[in-house]
Amino acid sequence: MRTQALLLSAATFCLLSLSPAASVPVDQIPLSDASEKRLISLSETEAKWMTEEEVFGLIRANRKFIDITDGDLDFDNDPLVSISHTELPKAPVQQSIVKQVIDQISESYMKDFLTRLTGFTTRYYKTSSGKAASEWIFDQVQEEANKANAAGKGLNVSVTQFAHPWQQSSVIARIHPVASATEDDGIVIIGAHLDSVNQWNPYWGRSPGADDDGSGTTTTFEAFRLILEHGIVPSRPVEFHWYSAEEGGLLGSQKVVRKYADDGVKVVGMIQVDMTGYKPPNKKEIVGIATDFIDESLRKFLQTVAQEYCGIPWGDVKCGYGCSDHASWTRAGYPAAFTFEAPFDQSSPYVHTSGDDVSHISFSHMKEFVKLVLAFGIELGLGK
Repeated sequence: MRTQALLLSAATFCLLSLSPAASVPVDQIPLSDASEKRLISLSETEAKWMTEEEVFGLIRANRKFIDITDGDLDFDNDPLVSISHTELPKAPVQQSIVKQVIDQISESYMKDFLTRLTGFTTRYYKTSSGKAASEWIFDQVQEEANKANAAGKGLNVSVTQFAHPWQQSSVIARIHPVASATEDDGIVIIGAHLDSVNQWNPYWGRSPGADDDGSGTTTTFEAFRLILEHGIVPSRPVEFHWYSAEEGGLLGSQKVVRKYADDGVKVVGMIQVDMTGYKPPNKKEIVGIATDFIDESLRKFLQTVAQEYCGIPWGDVKCGYGCSDHASWTRAGYPAAFTFEAPFDQSSPYVHTSGDDVSHISFSHMKEFVKLVLAFGIELGLGK
């Protein structure tokens, strides 16, 4: 498999070189030596130094991993933070607000947003197209924040680009709380990853990433938009994160988590939303809630939220090591949870290919995850 992957990569490069139509922008050509090695964690007990091509082989094999080269989370040591967990609600209590907001979820708005997002050739984090996609997301989020701040509903929303050593930034939006809130109240975080990858040709291959993770990006954006539209001022800060470079080994979220840990930020709960748009045919439709590499109390709370607000049942799913950005928060000692479209063996077969496009997305299925995210943000954001 290793030799076959190398031959395929070389053949693809030759074809690209010979075709004028496939000319490559200079700033998309990798600047690093292809033989440069990164320290890749494959499990809690196994790490290897690997070349970029070897890492691409992991992606092709659908093998999850974490790039720990930069040492952001000190994986050989104890978690970065020692958490005194905030007591979570035993059951949802914000039904009147949440259900009013849920009624306004727009499948057509989500389809339009995702269609535009997948218009970028790729969102791979080392490319100019990936950078442009991140900037486009920032612009969409900033536009919603500007409207909310000008609406006279008492909202204060800020949006930042979290810069990284690579081209593509992460995007962070904060809905600031009521004036009486303190740092000890903690914050609520809702995350998705904005990058994508074509497993056969990461730099130049078409990678619409509609499901992975355009669906999570769209789900969280729709929840963000609706919370602002309804003028909900939280009792503690609620943040929406769109992470760069998840496909490179959770690189973007590790940088963000390290900054929050260094700043002493208290997190009440974090939920990662990764792949919400594929409904497997002839299978039971569920809202998947991960059982591994998560905080158990937050998982149970998420189950009560899904039971209360979603129109389909929740189901346990096993995520595996390093499967998405919640793993960065969990490793650092923060309470995190993860939601997913289906059992992993029933998830989209199109991910990491040019076929992961909008035609394979069920927006009615995605809507159930918007309900979950809205309820998570409102219940924890208003509860103190």
